[in-house]
Amino acid sequence: MSRKDSAFLADALGHRFARPELLDQALTHPSAAGNAPYERLEFLGDRVLGLVVAHMLYRAFPKEPEGALARRYTALVRREALARIAETIDLGACMRVGEAEQTGLGRRNLLADACEAVIAALFLDGGFEAAERFVERWWQPLLAEQEEPPLDVKTALQEWAQARALPLPFYRLIGREGPAHDPLFDVEVSLPNWPPAQGRGRSRRAAEAAAAESLLARLKGETDG
Repeated sequence: MSRKDSAFLADALGHRFARPELLDQALTHPSAAGNAPYERLEFLGDRVLGLVVAHMLYRAFPKEPEGALARRYTALVRREALARIAETIDLGACMRVGEAEQTGLGRRNLLADACEAVIAALFLDGGFEAAERFVERWWQPLLAEQEEPPLDVKTALQEWAQARALPLPFYRLIGREGPAHDPLFDVEVSLPNWPPAQGRGRSRRAAEAAAAESLLARLKGETDG
């Protein structure tokens, strides 16, 4: 696919790459070129993001208990948050992906993965400070939206169902892929009389949360409409 030059991202990233090949690797999906370093960059970027966000929360909410911080943290590192940042900085316009990956439900997952890979590229090229500057700049508005610790999304879905006299949501593992040290889980969640929703995560719990979030967003959208 045609894409903007990666130099387009320089202002959004707040960093000039000494090794531009790292950014190119982060922006090249395996579906386009069988890019082996891409998944390794995702793995590293996920961990760097987690550390920066945890530190942001630790500083921002010095009196909150661990449970409240954990709920805030989960909301800020979930795939929806990553995809939202990727869309804000127009990351997709700079990516190289295969034709089958350019549209469809997997598009937001692709953007989330790429955002993690870019964070890793920043870390490898400019050190922790470069990655930290990027995350703090773009995640601060998301943090500011959290007036209270978010309700766990699985609990929120359960409460939605109970309020309508429905049985508890049913979660089913539908797939697992990737190496043993960094697996990806696919989970489906369903409620009677509603189409099921799927979610993906690096743990079964994370995949269940992603599926619950997807279903809850759909349910609220349809009932509100």
